[in-house]
Amino acid sequence: MKRSHDSAAVNSDMIRKPIQRWAPLFLVPMVASFLIGFVWPFCHGLFLSFCKFKTTSNWEWVGISNYEKALADQSFMYSFGFTAVFAIVSLVLINVFAFAVAYALTQKIKGANLFRTVFFMPNLIGGIVLGYIWSMIFDGFLGYYQTSILMDKEWGFWGLIILTCWQQIGYMMIIYIAGLQAVPEDMLEAAKIDGANGWQTLFKVTIPNVMPSITICTFLSLTNGFKLFDQNLALTNGYPFVINPDGTAVRTTEMLALNIYNTFYGQNTASRGVAQAKAVLFFILVATLAIAQLTATRKKEVQQ
Repeated sequence: MKRSHDSAAVNSDMIRKPIQRWAPLFLVPMVASFLIGFVWPFCHGLFLSFCKFKTTSNWEWVGISNYEKALADQSFMYSFGFTAVFAIVSLVLINVFAFAVAYALTQKIKGANLFRTVFFMPNLIGGIVLGYIWSMIFDGFLGYYQTSILMDKEWGFWGLIILTCWQQIGYMMIIYIAGLQAVPEDMLEAAKIDGANGWQTLFKVTIPNVMPSITICTFLSLTNGFKLFDQNLALTNGYPFVINPDGTAVRTTEMLALNIYNTFYGQNTASRGVAQAKAVLFFILVATLAIAQLTATRKKEVQQ
């Protein structure tokens, strides 16, 4: 019996060693895809942000002038403020409602699986399609008030908030449900024995143990709020416009990603370098906020 065990162990080692030897080879496609699909385009885009160009092969080095023009662009700075407010409001609403729905659906109510499916389904619809669907809904509703989502900045802002919440709450709900189901039962039982009521148990036991899910959902909703593009394009496309005294136009519901898009594909092809500089600034902004948020929320996670 001992000899058979020894021979089995030897055979296992003989099989494992060739696999371990060739394992790094399977990383080559992934590394190549990362280099070709992200690292090279990012580095090339970073270089072009310091150039004046019409095509990527026809460029002229201009230094930091593109960044100066980007920061001096009133429409870009306005879009930054509009996007920041949108991201904060959507972050709060999405996470509050997603957690509330997830908490309700983990209380052993009838039809919980059906409700989970219904809430998650909007996330399966593409952003462009959602934008056009909700534009028709808002047009039908606001028609009674003799206005349109394209004519009123406030309606445009809240229209984007409603669309984004409707799409993302179901996805965040799934993450919160996974976190709530991982809360140790012995902690909940101990809180009940100690006489804690429902609210005390929620804030003192449940939420601290769900902090990893809160970290993920906060990260996703924050970055998605800043990167929103297709819904913004389909629902409002930046309308309504405000004309400045100098003749320039500010799109009052234009977010950062759409502003970069409009700058790059505008009628003036000489502004493509400025658009590329805006894109680099946009990346730095989102990356900095994401890292700061992850650092802050991970410190509050409970180690089980």
